[in-house]
Amino acid sequence: MKLFLILLVLFLFNPLSARSIPSTDIQILTQDLGLVAGSKASIQWKRVFSSQRRLIKYKLDHLTPQTLTKLEIYLINHAADSEQPIVPGL
Repeated sequence: MKLFLILLVLFLFNPLSARSIPSTDIQILTQDLGLVAGSKASIQWKRVFSSQRRLIKYKLDHLTPQTLTKLEIYLINHAADSEQPIVPGL
């Protein structure tokens, strides 16, 4: 348990951990979390990221603030009402 906590602290406070997340990793993260960018409009994604209750509902509360920011940008940029929506079947 101590090792896990040490690794978690090292990961969270690593200055490169969030900045070094390429967009392909964000795509993989959305798949792992079961999030589909085109399933919501951009305003709906903004609401998800503005509420701690919704972050918990979508299991996003454990992510670093930098990762949350990148994830939010990705989901909004590819939302159903965006110019480049990512929706299943297209």
